[in-house]
Amino acid sequence: MSKFLNAKYQSLKAYVPGEQPQDQKYIKLNTNESPYPPSPRVIEAASKEAVERLRLYGDPECRVLREKLAALYGVGIENVYTANGSDDILNFSFMCFGANGAVFSDITYGFYQVFADLYGIEATIIPLKEDFSIDYKKYLGLNKFIVIANPNAPTGLALSLGEIEEIVQTNPESVVLIDEAYVDFGAESAVELTKKYANLLVTMTFSKSRSLAGARLGFCIGNEELIKDLNLIKYSTNPYNVNSLTQLLGIAALEDNAVYMANCQKIIETREYVISELKKLGFEVTDSKTNFIFAKTNAMSGEKIYQELKKRGILVRHLSGERIKDYNRITIGTAEEMAVFLAKIREIIEVK
Repeated sequence: MSKFLNAKYQSLKAYVPGEQPQDQKYIKLNTNESPYPPSPRVIEAASKEAVERLRLYGDPECRVLREKLAALYGVGIENVYTANGSDDILNFSFMCFGANGAVFSDITYGFYQVFADLYGIEATIIPLKEDFSIDYKKYLGLNKFIVIANPNAPTGLALSLGEIEEIVQTNPESVVLIDEAYVDFGAESAVELTKKYANLLVTMTFSKSRSLAGARLGFCIGNEELIKDLNLIKYSTNPYNVNSLTQLLGIAALEDNAVYMANCQKIIETREYVISELKKLGFEVTDSKTNFIFAKTNAMSGEKIYQELKKRGILVRHLSGERIKDYNRITIGTAEEMAVFLAKIREIIEVK
């Protein structure tokens, strides 16, 4: 780093994205992207005319996109905020709502700690239980900015709506943010609860279930006043945070929503098959409600499994935290990709 960097950022530990090696062609099961391409309507939306219009600014209000989202989720347009990926929403939310401290799990999405550090927010870290589930009772009555990934990453486990509602009810003086990046793969969304509680914000993304990770599009749903708070920061930093082409792609994806929900069902079916096959091989696997699984085997360390798979052209995500170092997070690809993955796993652990 240079000598000019603000001293308060010099010790900041940045988020580390999943690796994107270019040395060979890999089956990528490490960054939780969809294995299926965007729908035909989305591909059509990326027209020559749309690209030519990139010389103009897009609609800063993202009005048509927000109208589509509001209709799909049964809320008002004033309850919807759109952004450059859900990470952008998390960033602004820590800035807006974290003054009295933030609360999140010890094993969860790594960006939460980064944002807390970035804004000098005191973070209360609540350990997951031994089975990696969230002990929701420890989040009751804290009245600090609470952030919960539901389903959680990298564990894949989800809280019930009843548990989420109790957390929201008992923290009336603070915002509770439920990060639903993976909700379309088997968990229950808390969107309906936003109509009942003014302190609940639910974030989602087009990256996972709607095959638009590269387009960078996220959104959140919440009380109108919370949305105004986020817009205050948006219009004070980057009013055109969602480019015009991404807006068109997002609108087209919502018009083809049935295609994406069918893809989610295929991923769920593939996930359950892979889990059953891994268990036959002696793996321990969490009850994932996401488009990935979290697995370990006593036959070999998590690091070794990761390295051996990479040698064979398959990328998975290995995390080095003490409690999870024996696990790997494995994105669910197509049925064909997962067949290759299982064959390589059998080869690695020498199961004949």
